[in-house]
Amino acid sequence: MAAGGVPVRAARKNAPPREDVLVAAMATIAERGLDGLTMAGLGRQVGMSSGHLLYYFRSKDELLLQTLEWSEAELGARRRSLLSRRESAGERLRAYVDLYVPDGARDPHWTLWLEVWNRSQNAGPAERDRQAAIEGAWHRDLVALLAEGISRGEFRTVDPDRFAARLRALLDGFSIQVAVGLPGIGREDILEHVREFLTQTLAA
Repeated sequence: MAAGGVPVRAARKNAPPREDVLVAAMATIAERGLDGLTMAGLGRQVGMSSGHLLYYFRSKDELLLQTLEWSEAELGARRRSLLSRRESAGERLRAYVDLYVPDGARDPHWTLWLEVWNRSQNAGPAERDRQAAIEGAWHRDLVALLAEGISRGEFRTVDPDRFAARLRALLDGFSIQVAVGLPGIGREDILEHVREFLTQTLAA
């Protein structure tokens, strides 16, 4: 039996597609922030009870993690598309950075990312592995791009893996400041800082 005494078979038949729930969750975060995302409110949007949502997602933590994974899948497709362009490695690196950095304060993807990582302190090994997979995809793509740029002579010779780790740490630190709306620093400020850093450390 599903929550509320509804048979499991009926609950599955009446449930909207999983992606509809994730889209609705992301839209709510974009419009009202994480405080506006409740299981009861989300259930009303998609025509499910909060009990049915908990049956499918088990907890709000799991709902948030699946929403982040869905959002990352979309970003991953965009990232692979831009990295496959017929442009210089430097141009594609700038596009990677542009995609990485939040659009501004309360950027929904970054808001969700920060919340999931904050909750991960109490997460189990399987959930931690799923979070690491998200980070790993960004890292591997960046390492491959750096290696290509080095082989073509566009970038100076560096260890691609170590440089990628440092660059992503820089991007994360700056991006968090923008995502939380820290006064005095905006998206364009970050992009300028990163451009200067790449010129000083990577330009051939």
